[in-house]
This record gives sequence, structure tokens and C-alpha cells, in this order.
Amino acid sequence: MSLIVKAGKAGKRVLRKFLPEEKRHVSYTRRIERVKTSQRVVAMTFDDGPMDLPASPDKFGGQSLTDVLLDTLKDYGAKGTFDVVGDTGENYPDIAGRAGQADWGGVKYDHYPDINQDERGGAAHNPRLMQRILAEGHQVTNHSYRHILYGKKPFVYGKREYFTDLDQVVADLKRLHSLLRETYGYEITMARPPHYVDRIAGGYTSYDAYDQMGYLYLAAAFDGAGWLPIRHSTVQDSLKAEVEAMTAPLKKALAENPDALAGQIIFQKDGYNMDRRTPVAFGLREQLAILHAYGYRVVTVSELLEESPFADLGREDPAFAKLAQLQKKQAIVFSDNRLRLEAPMTWGELAMLLAPRQQAVSRRLARIRETGQPQHANWGAMDWCAEQGILKYAMDPDGLVTSLPREFFGPVKNHPRRQVYEAYLG
Repeated sequence: MSLIVKAGKAGKRVLRKFLPEEKRHVSYTRRIERVKTSQRVVAMTFDDGPMDLPASPDKFGGQSLTDVLLDTLKDYGAKGTFDVVGDTGENYPDIAGRAGQADWGGVKYDHYPDINQDERGGAAHNPRLMQRILAEGHQVTNHSYRHILYGKKPFVYGKREYFTDLDQVVADLKRLHSLLRETYGYEITMARPPHYVDRIAGGYTSYDAYDQMGYLYLAAAFDGAGWLPIRHSTVQDSLKAEVEAMTAPLKKALAENPDALAGQIIFQKDGYNMDRRTPVAFGLREQLAILHAYGYRVVTVSELLEESPFADLGREDPAFAKLAQLQKKQAIVFSDNRLRLEAPMTWGELAMLLAPRQQAVSRRLARIRETGQPQHANWGAMDWCAEQGILKYAMDPDGLVTSLPREFFGPVKNHPRRQVYEAYLG
């Protein structure tokens, strides 16, 4: 299965070179993979924990894997972002899958840290680990309470149960969000869907769920590896190869360009790989040593976003300060976290700038429920603006702006996005 997964990832990379770029829209939920910065700063994320089982093979005296990761981060003055689950103990009835396969932790559901070990994993069962994560200044994000797929993923998880509507997804997210808020006084601001499955039945996506939660979409630009097993004749040789897979791409990227990882998010795993080993317990230290040698600071994703909220605009741009403030209240950034300032403004993008978030989100979701069909990402904002008399109902959201309402904007020569935002009076 690991070979199939690797082949699938390679195939996607090839297809991206030949297929047209997926159309993006200005969105409240932005997919954060990297930011534009001249600083050697990088973020690391750790999925699926916390885990109160020892590393495998255990060379740390029975210490939990999450403790090992936290100790390692502390040794390097690094901060991590822990993308935690709540409790997978409700994911029964189920049977164990096969080691080395995608279903290793259960055929119908995921179980973390492993099937019949659910009580040793997740935020609900590990208050000590959660307290330590937060006390040491790390970030926590929402990887869903039960780690159930948002929709079908037949290629890898053909037998896997999944949520059947948006309300189920949101309820699951809220459950973990409430746990962190009520138990630790911690407010989650980001989430990553289980296995990056975005499509939800009924014409929705994970972006719709995160719109309701007020979340950013936590993604990653660089695969820290370790989660895919590499099999050799002995466990030690397998582990050695898996650790090498974690460090070799890092060394190569930085040798070719020491600034290659500046502003990027690295994906890691706080748990077993498919063969129930934890190369991250060993490889993380080597990765941090490499980054340290090149002068990188390892920070939380929230701290990374303080360097710049955008993937295509850094602090050196004269418009940075205004746009950095504007994005905190208004929707001006595309779903891939790019501003595209030199592109012409569309009516849908203008509506997203002017409409209140709650109105834009609730109207669009209500329209999908009413029609049973997907709707333009900017439909709710357009509908609100039309109701207020700011725009006309018949306007095409992808049509180019030809004039601006004077009560909201100063004069402009034409309507590229940069000029429109500079002229905005709000």
C-alpha cells in the first residue's frame, strides 16, 4: 500500500504540470502551506496525537512518543503545532487492518494511536500531555474529534466510514473545539481535515465547515516523511531507512538553496506509521539539527503567520501594513492564501470585501441546502450586496469590476485588486 500511496503522490505532481490550475476564489478560509518571508523561519506540524504510548522501537525508557517529541523540540528551542484528535474510542464496531496497509488502525474507522489502544491517544484521554503542550508554548489545531473522513476516498479507503453531511462535520469540529476551550481555556484557530479529504456530501467542502468555525485551513508545503513505512529485512534497517527518508530531502533542498524552506510548513506525525513504527521519534532530532545548522527558527504556524499572512506578499511591499490589517476583518485573500494584487478585481471579490462574514457564509450555505447544488464561493456576499443595493442581482461574480461604489472607495484609475484595496475607505 505504501508503494501505491507513493505512486499516487508522484502522479498528482505530474498531473499538476499539465492540468490547468484549479480556479481559486476569495475566501474566508485560506489554505495555509507557506508564507512569503525573507527570514529563515519554518513551522512543523504533528498530526494525530497526543499519544501516550512509547516510541517504537522504544529507546526512551517507556516515555510516551509525544513526550519524546516535546523534549526534542525543547532541546532546540523549537515550537511545534500539534494537530490533535479528540477520541477515536467511539469508532466501533471495527476490526484491525493489516500492518503496512492504509487500514492498519482499523478497517471501518481510524483509531489513534491504534485499534484497541484508543484510550492511550487523543486530547480527551491525555490531559497531562495537553497541559504540557500548551504550557511549553506550542500551538494546538483541530484534526477533528473522532478522525472520521469528511467524504469518500475510494482509492485508498474504499471501506472507510465517512460523514454524510456538513452538520456532522461541524458538530465533530465543535466537540474538540469546546474540549480545548472548556478544559484549557484555549481557542483553536486552525484545522486540517483527516487525510486531506475536502469534499462533503450535499455540495459542500471542508472550506464550508471551516467558514462556520472561523478557522484557517492548515496544510503543509513540505512532507517531513516518516509516516510511510519502508520495509527491510530487520526492524532496525527499516527504521534507519525511514529516518533517512525524513532527513535526505531536507538536506538536498537546503544544499541547493539555503532559503528553500523559508516560510514553509513541514508535515510530521505524532503517532505510528503504517508498520507501527515511530521514525519521527528519531528523525525529528536530525531534522532540527539540520535546520539549526542553516540558521532556521522553528516556530508555530501562528507565529509563522505573524511574519506574513500571505503566500505572495511580504513585509517589503508598501501595501503590506494596510493589507495585513484589512485581512483580519475582511475577505481579501484567495483560498490558496494569495492576494493576486495585479489581477483585475471581479464583482464577487468586491462583494467579499464589503459583505459581513456571517451574512456571506450563512446565505451561501442556505442556498446550497435550498437547491441541493454547489454555489459560487462568493454567492452569499453577492446576495447580501444586492439586497443592500450595492450591486445588482444579475451581476456575474466572475465578471470584471468596471466601477466602485463611492461611499466605500476613493478614486481609482482602473480596477486591479491592488488599486481597489488601496482606495478602500473602510
